[in-house]
Amino acid sequence: MSRHDLTGDPLRDLTAGAWIFIDFCVEDPARYQLMFQRTVPGFEPSAESYALAVQALESLRAGLVTIGITAPEALDMLTALTTGLVDQQISNDPGGDRWLKLVDEAMEMFLAHMRSRTHRKVR
Repeated sequence: MSRHDLTGDPLRDLTAGAWIFIDFCVEDPARYQLMFQRTVPGFEPSAESYALAVQALESLRAGLVTIGITAPEALDMLTALTTGLVDQQISNDPGGDRWLKLVDEAMEMFLAHMRSRTHRKVR
Protein backbone atom coordinates (compact mmCIF):
# COMPACT_ATOMS: atom_id res chain seq x y z
CA MET A 1 0.00 0.00 0.00
CA SER A 2 2.97 2.31 0.39
CA ARG A 3 3.04 2.70 -3.40
CA HIS A 4 -0.41 4.29 -3.32
CA ASP A 5 -0.09 7.98 -4.12
CA LEU A 6 -3.06 10.04 -3.01
CA THR A 7 -4.63 12.44 -5.50
CA GLY A 8 -6.97 14.32 -3.18
CA ASP A 9 -10.03 12.88 -4.94
CA PRO A 10 -11.71 10.70 -2.28
CA LEU A 11 -13.36 8.24 -4.65
CA ARG A 12 -10.29 7.90 -6.85
CA ASP A 13 -8.02 7.39 -3.83
CA LEU A 14 -10.37 4.89 -2.18
CA THR A 15 -10.80 2.92 -5.39
CA ALA A 16 -7.09 2.90 -6.20
CA GLY A 17 -6.28 1.62 -2.72
CA ALA A 18 -8.93 -1.09 -3.01
CA TRP A 19 -7.49 -2.20 -6.33
CA ILE A 20 -3.96 -2.42 -4.94
CA PHE A 21 -5.18 -4.64 -2.12
CA ILE A 22 -7.49 -6.75 -4.28
CA ASP A 23 -4.90 -7.26 -7.01
CA PHE A 24 -2.41 -8.38 -4.35
CA CYS A 25 -4.93 -10.89 -3.00
CA VAL A 26 -6.11 -12.45 -6.25
CA GLU A 27 -2.58 -12.59 -7.64
CA ASP A 28 -1.75 -15.44 -5.25
CA PRO A 29 -4.80 -17.14 -3.70
CA ALA A 30 -2.70 -19.35 -1.39
CA ARG A 31 -0.93 -16.29 0.02
CA TYR A 32 -4.29 -14.55 0.46
CA GLN A 33 -5.71 -17.53 2.33
CA LEU A 34 -2.70 -17.75 4.62
CA MET A 35 -2.67 -14.02 5.33
CA PHE A 36 -6.36 -13.23 5.62
CA GLN A 37 -8.25 -16.42 6.41
CA ARG A 38 -7.96 -18.96 9.20
CA THR A 39 -7.10 -21.90 6.98
CA VAL A 40 -4.66 -23.54 9.41
CA PRO A 41 -6.52 -24.64 12.57
CA GLY A 42 -4.96 -23.25 15.74
CA PHE A 43 -2.46 -21.04 13.91
CA GLU A 44 -1.59 -17.80 15.67
CA PRO A 45 0.63 -15.21 14.00
CA SER A 46 3.78 -14.10 15.73
CA ALA A 47 3.68 -10.85 17.66
CA GLU A 48 5.80 -9.25 14.93
CA SER A 49 3.46 -10.37 12.15
CA TYR A 50 0.40 -9.27 14.08
CA ALA A 51 1.98 -5.87 14.70
CA LEU A 52 2.38 -5.42 10.93
CA ALA A 53 -1.29 -6.25 10.42
CA VAL A 54 -2.34 -3.74 13.08
CA GLN A 55 -0.09 -1.12 11.49
CA ALA A 56 -1.66 -1.75 8.06
CA LEU A 57 -5.17 -1.39 9.46
CA GLU A 58 -4.27 1.80 11.31
CA SER A 59 -2.80 3.20 8.10
CA LEU A 60 -6.04 2.35 6.29
CA ARG A 61 -8.08 3.97 9.08
CA ALA A 62 -5.96 7.12 8.80
CA GLY A 63 -6.49 7.12 5.03
CA LEU A 64 -10.24 6.97 5.57
CA VAL A 65 -10.04 9.92 7.94
CA THR A 66 -8.20 11.95 5.28
CA ILE A 67 -11.19 11.50 2.95
CA GLY A 68 -13.66 12.43 5.67
CA ILE A 69 -14.74 8.97 6.84
CA THR A 70 -14.47 8.81 10.60
CA ALA A 71 -17.17 6.33 11.66
CA PRO A 72 -15.53 3.60 13.74
CA GLU A 73 -17.29 0.83 11.81
CA ALA A 74 -16.17 2.15 8.41
CA LEU A 75 -12.93 0.19 8.53
CA ASP A 76 -14.79 -3.04 9.27
CA MET A 77 -17.22 -2.41 6.43
CA LEU A 78 -14.46 -1.60 3.97
CA THR A 79 -12.45 -4.69 4.84
CA ALA A 80 -15.61 -6.82 4.60
CA LEU A 81 -16.39 -5.41 1.16
CA THR A 82 -12.91 -5.86 -0.25
CA THR A 83 -12.22 -9.30 1.19
CA GLY A 84 -15.73 -10.39 0.26
CA LEU A 85 -15.08 -9.51 -3.36
CA VAL A 86 -11.72 -11.26 -3.20
CA ASP A 87 -13.25 -14.37 -1.63
CA GLN A 88 -15.96 -14.55 -4.27
CA GLN A 89 -13.48 -14.02 -7.08
CA ILE A 90 -11.04 -16.67 -5.87
CA SER A 91 -13.77 -19.18 -4.97
CA ASN A 92 -16.12 -18.81 -7.90
CA ASP A 93 -14.23 -17.38 -10.88
CA PRO A 94 -10.49 -18.02 -10.41
CA GLY A 95 -8.56 -16.30 -13.16
CA GLY A 96 -11.64 -14.39 -14.27
CA ASP A 97 -13.07 -11.00 -13.42
CA ARG A 98 -16.71 -11.54 -12.42
CA TRP A 99 -16.32 -9.98 -8.96
CA LEU A 100 -13.41 -7.74 -9.89
CA LYS A 101 -15.79 -5.87 -12.18
CA LEU A 102 -17.72 -4.82 -9.07
CA VAL A 103 -14.82 -3.13 -7.25
CA ASP A 104 -15.34 0.40 -8.60
CA GLU A 105 -19.08 0.29 -7.94
CA ALA A 106 -18.59 -1.15 -4.45
CA MET A 107 -16.19 1.66 -3.54
CA GLU A 108 -18.60 4.24 -4.93
CA MET A 109 -21.43 2.77 -2.85
CA PHE A 110 -19.23 2.59 0.25
CA LEU A 111 -18.17 6.22 -0.03
CA ALA A 112 -21.70 7.45 -0.75
CA HIS A 113 -23.08 5.48 2.17
CA MET A 114 -20.47 6.69 4.62
CA ARG A 115 -20.94 10.27 3.53
CA SER A 116 -24.73 10.21 3.77
CA ARG A 117 -25.42 8.10 6.83
CA THR A 118 -26.70 9.60 10.00
CA HIS A 119 -25.08 8.93 13.31
CA ARG A 120 -28.20 7.49 14.86
CA LYS A 121 -28.36 3.80 15.58
CA VAL A 122 -30.78 1.79 13.48
CA ARG A 123 -30.82 -1.15 15.89
